[in-house]
Amino acid sequence: MEISAELLQQIVAHAREEAPNECCGVIAVEPAGPDERPARAVRAHRAVNTAASPLRFEIDGRDVMRLLDAIEGDGLALGAIYHSHTRTAPYPSQTDINFAAHWPGVEWLIVGLADGAPPEVRSYLIENGRIEEVSI
Repeated sequence: MEISAELLQQIVAHAREEAPNECCGVIAVEPAGPDERPARAVRAHRAVNTAASPLRFEIDGRDVMRLLDAIEGDGLALGAIYHSHTRTAPYPSQTDINFAAHWPGVEWLIVGLADGAPPEVRSYLIENGRIEEVSI
């Protein structure tokens, strides 16, 4: 997925605002045809972490539907789900892997805020429990 520095900064800012809890949200992309890769991210939509936890995130099902409706209403597509790891590196946890099973083909962008180090942002495709890092 192609994503601008400005959009990444917005997502990192969201992660910092929610710390010490994990943040979460979705990224809308311009729909791409089968030969048009990578998709281009155009908007980040914040969601509420209903778990309010530094160890995991949850998005209310009604919030997910509202976000997806807004994305589709703008003629865009869901490209990624983002969240932060406030205590660990930005690598998918087992919880992330389990959750990803319900969202095939969607990237998982993770912001790492561990140990006061500068934020690190990485993205992954998670299919059938297999993790593949993808460039952003």
